[in-house]
Amino acid sequence: MILAVVAVMIVLLFDYTNGFNDAANIVATVIASHAMTPAQAVLIVGFFEFLGPLLGGTAVANTIGSFITLGDLEATVSLTIILCGLAGAIAWNLLTWWRGIPSSSSHALVGGLAGAVVVAVGADHVAWGFGELFQNGHFTGITKLLLALVLSPLAGFWAGFFLHRLMLFLLRGAKPTINRNLRRVQFLTAAGLAFSHGANDAQKSMGILTLVLLVGGFIHEFAVPFWVMLACATSITLGIMSGGWRIVRTLGFAIYKVRPLHALDSQLTSAGVIFAASLVGAPVSTTHVVATSIMGIGASERPKAVRWAKAEEISITWLITIPGAAMVAITCYFMVQMTMKLIG
Repeated sequence: MILAVVAVMIVLLFDYTNGFNDAANIVATVIASHAMTPAQAVLIVGFFEFLGPLLGGTAVANTIGSFITLGDLEATVSLTIILCGLAGAIAWNLLTWWRGIPSSSSHALVGGLAGAVVVAVGADHVAWGFGELFQNGHFTGITKLLLALVLSPLAGFWAGFFLHRLMLFLLRGAKPTINRNLRRVQFLTAAGLAFSHGANDAQKSMGILTLVLLVGGFIHEFAVPFWVMLACATSITLGIMSGGWRIVRTLGFAIYKVRPLHALDSQLTSAGVIFAASLVGAPVSTTHVVATSIMGIGASERPKAVRWAKAEEISITWLITIPGAAMVAITCYFMVQMTMKLIG
């Protein structure tokens, strides 16, 4: 019971750091284009962020909750593994926020949990999905997660690229006063991005929290209770409203100079890609999608003006997130084991 309560608190803490880390992803372009003040952005984004987990279904939660298999283990062992995996993800989220570098909470969660499971009970307790892929052509487990995490940045880049080209064509005769209208429309697009983020990212915590209840024996099948939805929606919204503002500068200014049209196109692109992924149960990184949409928009207009060096720095962070979070989780697990031996 004590482990389960601690695990619930840690899951909600991860959910909070997820929102805290991703706040900049949602509000960066809105603020950079001067469509909203930070206070307006926080209020609007917070409201629709809260609605996302409650109305967005549980397809992503089901995917996240099934990529590790802990049903054959003792409850204390399972809960310890989950706690160590979450510790790795939380530590990575805070580290990258402190450095002001956009990183993926999804990558951190997958890396942390997979690392803790492999070192504790072996690789056979991770649903890798390679056999199902090669035999039946179906993506499940880790293969489904990796497919979503790899394809979503590409989708963000090219959708942003072609959408911006289309918008430039449609608005080719517009006067500069059109910027006023473009800023107003962003109240809707930012709300849509916040809703899609909540519908995708909060479900990751919902899936892990439901797994905690399942392995702890508090529920008998993997079905997300309403109170779990409500708790995760509240936690991620509080994280969003606290805001990782250090990263706003990176996404809003350091990749490409964002103006009202760029901001609008980035929000439309990101909201569309993330919400589509939520419908099919694919967890994606909001950081990846937003950043690559800005890169695609910049590349479609003035490729030389895109600060590719900053994009390279972000890409390196993305690549090392899974192994980095895994190493932190493994270290945490060994520390727990050493402590248990000393006490015992």
